[in-house]
Amino acid sequence: MVMVGIDAHKETFTAVAVDEVGRRVAERTFKSTSDGCYELVRWASRWPERRFAVEDCRHLTRRLESDLLTAGETLVRVYPRLMAGERRGDRERGKSDPIDALAVARVALREPDLPVARLDGPARELRLLADHRETLVRERTRLQNRLRWHLHELDPEFHIRRRGLRAMSQLDRVAALLATMDGLVAELASDLVERCRELNRKINDLERRLRPLVRQLGPSLLSIPGCGILSAAKILGETAGVDRFPTPAAFARFNGTAPIPVWSSNTERFRLNRGGNRQINHALHMIAVTQLRGVGPGKAYVEKRIASGNTRTEAVRLLRRRLSDAVFAAMRTDHNRSIETVNTSIGQAA
Repeated sequence: MVMVGIDAHKETFTAVAVDEVGRRVAERTFKSTSDGCYELVRWASRWPERRFAVEDCRHLTRRLESDLLTAGETLVRVYPRLMAGERRGDRERGKSDPIDALAVARVALREPDLPVARLDGPARELRLLADHRETLVRERTRLQNRLRWHLHELDPEFHIRRRGLRAMSQLDRVAALLATMDGLVAELASDLVERCRELNRKINDLERRLRPLVRQLGPSLLSIPGCGILSAAKILGETAGVDRFPTPAAFARFNGTAPIPVWSSNTERFRLNRGGNRQINHALHMIAVTQLRGVGPGKAYVEKRIASGNTRTEAVRLLRRRLSDAVFAAMRTDHNRSIETVNTSIGQAA
């Protein structure tokens, strides 16, 4: 079996083929287009038993992955953190496209449980919508902060409650005040009010589009106390298929809630994991914070951990780990239900 490692860039990608023991067999560079991908498949067809491997950088490799999967090829994704160690251990020093492609191929040979790439499904649509909404929210926050400073300059006694500028009624109130004022600052503030209105509408529209998608893909996830539409959309979009994680521990390692072992001799110790997918980690934290307000069992669990000697920070961290397992179980339930639905539909059609 030949493993073809690929190092992808915007204009070109380099492929290096290695045999079962990691010896370089062939090497070639192609254009980063669909024609270049099909040329890659023709080039690799000399090896009947072959697999492709690519570094998991989907902003660069998404088009390449789609073309390879459409052509019927098998493709695995190599985690970037595995690449550095492979390059350091190689005899050939430096960093180039062939060196990186060779490292991808050798890591793919060595690691048996790498995720297998597949065509994007509804989870990617969720992720795109959620990410776009977050971008608009950040832009709205920036504009609101500037608007507040302008209002403070125009009328220091004019009060707007915290997060009040998200409401159209508050923006109407601000617009009515600015209509009575003259000058450049009032003009600029009026323009900011209109832009905030537009962003409010777009953000609300995106949330309305997310709601039916999340209810379709993650009904069990939404049943977890404290997990709302936006948190569920972030978790589903970033996970990109729960079936690629064999155990709850693997999912916890992926999202950064599993501690890292730092044993010394026979002393068992762990340290905080600051890696993993921080988007899912943040969504789990927001669920934990909601439960701490009395929604669900989280508050009782944290109080129990504090009574047993943990600090509040440690207790919340342990709660996030428990929530990771609950989220994993819920997504597995939804995934299995979707498979049963598809199988039932196929059986009825037959």
